[in-house]
Amino acid sequence: MKLLPLLLALLANAGISPAVHAAASKGPNIVLILADDLGYGDVGCYGATKVKTPNIDRLAAEGRKFTDAHSVSAVCTPSRYALLTGEYAWRKNIWAPVFHTAGALIGKEQMTIARLLQQQDYATACVGKWHLGFGDKTPDWNGELKPGPLQAGFDYYFGIPIVNSHPPFVFVENHHVVGLDPADPFLFGAAAKGKIYTQDFPEKKNIEAVGGARRAHELYRDEQVGTTLTEKAVAWLNRKRDKPFFLYFAPGNIHHPFTPHPRFKGTSQCGLYGDFVHELDWMVGEVLRALEELGATQHTLVILTSDNGGMLNDGGRAAWTAGHRLNGDLLGFKFGAWEGGHRVPFIAKWPGKIPAGSTSSQLIANVDLLRTLASMLQVKLPDGSGRDSLDVLPAITGDPVKPVRESVVLAPHLRANLALRSGPWVYIGAQGSGGFGNGLGEIAFTGQVTSDVDRQGKVRPEAPKEQLFHLESDPQQQRNVIREHPEVAAQLKAQLDAFRAGAPASPAAPKAGKKKSPKSK
Repeated sequence: MKLLPLLLALLANAGISPAVHAAASKGPNIVLILADDLGYGDVGCYGATKVKTPNIDRLAAEGRKFTDAHSVSAVCTPSRYALLTGEYAWRKNIWAPVFHTAGALIGKEQMTIARLLQQQDYATACVGKWHLGFGDKTPDWNGELKPGPLQAGFDYYFGIPIVNSHPPFVFVENHHVVGLDPADPFLFGAAAKGKIYTQDFPEKKNIEAVGGARRAHELYRDEQVGTTLTEKAVAWLNRKRDKPFFLYFAPGNIHHPFTPHPRFKGTSQCGLYGDFVHELDWMVGEVLRALEELGATQHTLVILTSDNGGMLNDGGRAAWTAGHRLNGDLLGFKFGAWEGGHRVPFIAKWPGKIPAGSTSSQLIANVDLLRTLASMLQVKLPDGSGRDSLDVLPAITGDPVKPVRESVVLAPHLRANLALRSGPWVYIGAQGSGGFGNGLGEIAFTGQVTSDVDRQGKVRPEAPKEQLFHLESDPQQQRNVIREHPEVAAQLKAQLDAFRAGAPASPAAPKAGKKKSPKSK
């Protein structure tokens, strides 16, 4: 018997799975859980009291919680693009969500986290929300959805193509819609008249109709999407393999409409919004339980984060009224450049590598994962790949205080409000948040305070045209200090302009004893 088969047989007899052995010898298994619209204040370990998240809290208790982690876009599609590719999405003119007519946004040869790990002999899977387009120019919902996740480095895909507030309401597996009947094709817009498929959820009214493909639609039941995705993720983890694995698990929770499985309804203190958080926490728990049953926990890096901050939609408003603060004490919400739009939960667990129960205030971003994982595996990325990604492995496994990133560009929905965080400062290039309604309606509803906007949600006539906040002294962004520190604003604006003009990766933090970011007077 050859040495490797003999070794695997001995491991099997000892109750150690080949996947665990492969992870131990080549690198850890990796599970990346990307929640949808999970705000900084939506989790117990980040201060939530109206919801209970024991599984996510346990992840933090056994790993490291970051308090200054960011999605580099406050919008779902560009955030997911940046996470997977290590590149700011605005460099590719991606600012907004894409829908059912969008072609694939990730190039067939473009480096991604999945492709990096696939090239290192990892088994790779994406289960959940994709939201990065299919096809060369536009998806063929009645045929082969290619290119898609499999051309971005994943061996397997099962999930929802967009999210359950926009058509088509279907599951996709690898390159095809699940349950598609060629005799009953998809029809869109006017062609769908008389053959419209709808589901009885208020938030799905007045959206573009989808006709035909009834069987595929009927396999997709809103209240069972979360449980279905979880079952698929666990089933993939349980496949026998002799290599380490990478699971990118991207639930639709907690994006609206809030449609938790009946078992979770009424379990929180803030309505369906909180119930949907409870379902998400259960999903996380099921994945962690699967790792334990595999015997893979000790050899697996688990990361949980969110694509952007919490959104003040109808369910979010109801939760707010019930006393739940989606983004904690942070100003703003999804789509905006204020902190609530992009400062997100970020938790990493890796037994023996990450100190349990630790907290880090270091500045990190989701765009950093590509280069960080390459560093972990001691792999050099091809030239031009991950141009905005930094290696933040020292922040994840090492010193929770010593900074590794000096600045990061933060993109809201509106281009004029592109922002730059540098050290304790954040500069925003225009008035308002840059989100829906420029964040002004959110101010009027919540009563949050920021100096440039009155309680009625109107920009004050005397307000500056740009914004500068010092987050160490003013974490809630209540006072725009641009007039007190015009030299700081000018320096950050020049740096942001350089990035816009094509400057490469955001700079790393200065070495000890050196000072790059301007200090508050």
